[in-house]
Parts: sequence; C-alpha cells; structure tokens
Amino acid sequence: MRGKKLDDLGVSAFCESMAMMVQSGIQTDEAIALLQSDRTHSGGMLEQGLARMKEQVDQGCGLAEAMKASGIFPDYALQMVEAGESSGRLEDILFRLARYYADQKTISEKLRSAVTYPAAMLVLIIAVLAVMLVMVLPAFTEVYNNLTGSLAASGYSYVRWAYGFCWFALALMLVLALGLVTGLLLWNSGKREKAIAVLRKNRLCASILESMGMFRFTSALATFLSSGDMQDEAVLKSLPMTDCAPVEEKLKRCVLRMEEGHSIAQAAYDEELFEPVYGRMLLAGERSGNLEHVLERLTGLLEENCGNQVERLVGIVDPLLSGVLMFTVGLSLLSVMLPLIGMMNAIA
Repeated sequence: MRGKKLDDLGVSAFCESMAMMVQSGIQTDEAIALLQSDRTHSGGMLEQGLARMKEQVDQGCGLAEAMKASGIFPDYALQMVEAGESSGRLEDILFRLARYYADQKTISEKLRSAVTYPAAMLVLIIAVLAVMLVMVLPAFTEVYNNLTGSLAASGYSYVRWAYGFCWFALALMLVLALGLVTGLLLWNSGKREKAIAVLRKNRLCASILESMGMFRFTSALATFLSSGDMQDEAVLKSLPMTDCAPVEEKLKRCVLRMEEGHSIAQAAYDEELFEPVYGRMLLAGERSGNLEHVLERLTGLLEENCGNQVERLVGIVDPLLSGVLMFTVGLSLLSVMLPLIGMMNAIA
C-alpha cells in the first residue's frame, strides 16, 4: 500500500469531505471515524489509509502527520495540509485542494481522450490496410492474371502501385502505433522525461505542457499564499509543482528578480511568465490587494486554456487520420478498378 497513492479523484473527494466536516466543527478524529463508517468495502487502499490515520490521530498527531503516515497521499497535499494547520486555515486549504485535484482529474481525462481516439483510429487504419493487402488486392490480382495471363505483361501493371502504396501506408501507421505505445509505456513506467522531451518538439504539444505547468504553479501559489506564506517562500515552494522545465526556468528568473526587491506580480510581468493580459491582471490584483483572488481566476483560465488546446489537438489529428484512411482506401480501390473499366471499354 505504501508504494501506491490515491488518484486525483480520490484525493479530491477526501479533502472535500474533510473540509465540510471541519467547517461543521467536527474534530479530526471524529471526522476520520465518520469517513471510515461511510466506506462500504473493507481492505481497499483508502480504507487501510483511514485506519492508519485513525491510529495516528488517537495518539495525538495532527491531520497532516496522520495523512503522511497513511502513505497514500501525494506530497503536495501533505505540504498544503501542514501549511493549513500551522496557519489556522485548514478548512480553506482543504477546499482548495479538493478543487485542485478535481481540476487535475478533468485535465487528465481530456488528455487521455486525446490519446485514445488517435490510437483507435490507428488500429482501424492498420486493420483496413491489412485486409486490403491480404484479401482485396490479391483477389483482383488473381482475376486480372486469369484474364490477361500476367499483370506484368499486360497493360494494367500499374495495379502494383496499389500494393506499393498500401505497404507504405501500413509501414507508416505501424511506426506511428509503435511510437504511441512506446510513449505510453515510458509515461507509465516513471520515465516521463523521455516522452516529454519528444512531445516538446511539437509546438502544440509543448504549448499544452507549458499551460499545464502554469496551471499547477498558479494553483499551488494561490494555496501557499492563502496559508500565510510570504511571496518569495510561496514561489519557491510552488516551483517544483510545475513539472515543466521551460516554466521552471522562467520561474527561476522571477525568483532572481524578487531577490532584487520586485514583487511576484512585477517579476512575472517583466519575465513574461504569463500572457500580457494575464500579467496585467496579476499586477492589478496585487495593487488592489486581491492577489489571491486573481491567482484563483488565473488558475481557472489556465485550466480552460489547457482543455481548449487539447481539443484543438484532437481536432487536428481526427480529420488527418480520417483523411489518411479514406485517401489510402480510395486510391487503392481506384488503382484496381481502372483495369476493369479499361477491359469493359475494350469489350464495348
């Protein structure tokens, strides 16, 4: 159990449940006991984690320490809960964590759908091409050989073009499928850096990765600031949450500017951390004393931007793969049908 973590939806549900109980004035030990009694199945990851947490809080430990002992929560959630307890804003932090992990789940599902559809299309294209090469083209070839004696000796030898084109398209689709499978294996095996390095070579994929990094940063920054951390401390704690090298480089330059006396809003605007309109929003929010509110608004906008970019990627890949399928099948059928049309014209 210690090697596994709750998924984003599980963390979000736990944090929201705990937040509502804390809001109602229920003590931590009672809240955990209530969550245990609500579980209909025993032996699962969360059930075992709750049991371990109950043991810890009964011994006088705080919520953050109990969550850490359970071994099922991500480090970010542990840091946030610890900050919420120390600042006396546990309820607010738990609600923020619930929204954060719910947003993470939404983005992950959109990314998964963006990969699933192209994968299904690749399988379909490979299957159609295999049928063309194994069944359809050989059947036409046999008919023409019987009629003309030999395709090579006949005037219809360009039927072989259909074979060549189908073999080329099949090889290309197999290479793409192999690349997709390799990328998924690297992503799920903990070697995401290699897969991300390849994705960054595509402008649209690189933009999606940076948008996700900025989303994670702004969400973490808003949470740390709301817990009472100073701006420089909040930025340094939020920096590792980006999981995106280009974003981290920009943030490091912002940290250097902050060390010179600039605020986070001014440093972000000068280093073009956000788009100009977002940078101005951040400056206005800081000057009006509503920095946390603006950061929450930016987090929502960045999440929406991530979703739009993923949908745009799917919108490009979808017609492209459909076009490859229709073009390949259409050209192959045309290549084998033209000799038949020529024969019919000759007979007429």
